[in-house]
Amino acid sequence: MGIILAVIGPGFTGGRIAAAARDAGIAVRLVGRHGADARFATSEAGAVIASASLLVSTVPPDGACDPVLAAHGREIAAAPLRWVGYCSATSVYGDHAGGAVDEASEPAPGHDRAIARLAAENAWRRAVPAGCALDLIRIAGIYGPGRSALEALGAGRARRIVKPGHVACRVHVDDLAALVLAAIRRPPPPGGTRVLHAADDLPAPPADVVAEAARLLGLAPPPTVPFSEAEAEMTRLARSYWNESRRVRTVLTGKATGWAPRYPSFREGLCAILATIQADQLAQHRPE
Repeated sequence: MGIILAVIGPGFTGGRIAAAARDAGIAVRLVGRHGADARFATSEAGAVIASASLLVSTVPPDGACDPVLAAHGREIAAAPLRWVGYCSATSVYGDHAGGAVDEASEPAPGHDRAIARLAAENAWRRAVPAGCALDLIRIAGIYGPGRSALEALGAGRARRIVKPGHVACRVHVDDLAALVLAAIRRPPPPGGTRVLHAADDLPAPPADVVAEAARLLGLAPPPTVPFSEAEAEMTRLARSYWNESRRVRTVLTGKATGWAPRYPSFREGLCAILATIQADQLAQHRPE
């Protein structure tokens, strides 16, 4: 039997990882939620995991529980896995007031979702079979075609909120997929665990991203809104995002895997997304 990559959670991120792996000649099997109760525990999913040599999970924790491990912990422990990648989040570091974190920084989660992420990381450390390499991939804000400031502007949803000193990190979804493949090609030693970072090279205020998207579209940028005014209307989730600021470094990730982002900043990433949008529009209007 050849190498099989099980991608658990074939949504926006998992779908791009699966496509990139297939393009690289890797056999891919997808594991998604099934049924009205969004279960992962099906015999088909268990069979995929039991035959996989590589596995990546993009599924976030459900409260204090990792739903994948809850459903398939036994199959994962018994599978012939060489490598597992768990897609976590840089939120596990908590607030650094705009300071830098690297792959050796100690986690200090500051809200419930980040605490659950760190707990899920530790659960995966315990769950992988002996001799299997594990990468904990801590990911910045993911954007890409269909999920960017360009589409938000087009839908009238973009806001240019300004909070002095606040910066955020992000990564294009295709750069994240490329990092997963780079990690598979250059994994940790058998039985080893490492932390990788998926982020571009330019932490920046979110308002700058919206302004650049408006420039690319030839639109006037939305007016700025002070965070102090916008905060009252925010959800708890949005408020947690704005109450933390950090600069995510990826030097150790690059050295370990050879990965570097194709889109080193939101500027290149937005340009690529706009090109995709324009190509799709042209194809829709092309005569049959």
